[in-house]
Amino acid sequence: MKPALVVVDMLVDNLKTHRHTAVAAEGMAIVPAVRRAAEACRRAGAPVVFANDSFLPGDFLFGGRMQPHALRGTPGAEVIPELDPRPSDIRLPKRRFSAFYKTDLDQTLRLQGVDTVVVAGITTPYCVLTTALDALAHDFRAVILEDASAAHKREVHEACLSLYRNSPLWPLFRVETVDTFVEALAAGAWPGD
Repeated sequence: MKPALVVVDMLVDNLKTHRHTAVAAEGMAIVPAVRRAAEACRRAGAPVVFANDSFLPGDFLFGGRMQPHALRGTPGAEVIPELDPRPSDIRLPKRRFSAFYKTDLDQTLRLQGVDTVVVAGITTPYCVLTTALDALAHDFRAVILEDASAAHKREVHEACLSLYRNSPLWPLFRVETVDTFVEALAAGAWPGD
């Protein structure tokens, strides 16, 4: 197993300024779990990718209920300092939900020999899920870290993940805890593979 951790949209505007959705409380609650996963990856030499909303003024998505947020080049589009991003981490601006959509994430991961994309961050039924499913569509194993991901409500997060816990795509697509991931990372393989 050669994983990369993709941390999705843990940004100032999304979690501190309330310019995005009501996900701030749930999003801040997962910070320790996200940090633990990132630190384990760094120790193991696995890439840590911060996939960040990076919108332009007048973006199409702002035509609905979504308020302008995470505008490219603004402090609101920066990773929250509580996650302690490192210079060696990859920062990936994205314009849509999936970290793969019209970015070079696929090529970047393949260059580093990655075979498993582990996803954490916000929001579970949108950006986290689409990133995980697109990882699978790009022939990577995909894992959503259930205790390092969040939606605006805990029950929405749980309902989304319940659809995939016993998926016929297992073991290619999994929902796991940070503990399970850290143990697998130390062992170099997923249990049951």
